[in-house]
Amino acid sequence: MTAARIWAVDAASIAGLRHRLGELLIDSVENGASVGFLAPLTAADADGYWRRVELAVGEGRSLLLAAALADGAVAGTVQLDLDTLPNAPHRGTVCKLLVHSSARRQGIGEALMRAVEDAALAAGRWLLTLDTATPEAARLYVRLGWSSAGVVPAYAMNPDGSLTATEFYWKDVTNGRAR
Repeated sequence: MTAARIWAVDAASIAGLRHRLGELLIDSVENGASVGFLAPLTAADADGYWRRVELAVGEGRSLLLAAALADGAVAGTVQLDLDTLPNAPHRGTVCKLLVHSSARRQGIGEALMRAVEDAALAAGRWLLTLDTATPEAARLYVRLGWSSAGVVPAYAMNPDGSLTATEFYWKDVTNGRAR
């Protein structure tokens, strides 16, 4: 596995990365990732999405982590949604784990997941949830100790518009330590 550099991206830095982030999102959708978008995803629509992420990060509603390999280009991202209701200050939702198709199978997804769990704990969020329609991602989550909460049939659409089941997962990132 190649060592990836992982960092938290602040709102001010997103603008400079937005083109590459858009490429990453488009690549993920083109390669069948069910991440909320239908194909073909335009550069303008991808840019609009990252502008909304920039706003959420700036307002403290979301954390964005990025990963790069030796060349320094963003090769993956993951987000932690912190925008919870008052009865859930201990929860966070992991979303949009994206790894560029040219950088897959190098440990980036695992490194991003470990980093987002650490970031969540640092933010006081110890109960995390996520969902996936991708078997490869599901295998990663199970390997990292996530528990399935169940499958909802026909929950979302794949990029080609076909309906797909989605599996929901949860994890207590305190690993049994006191909260």
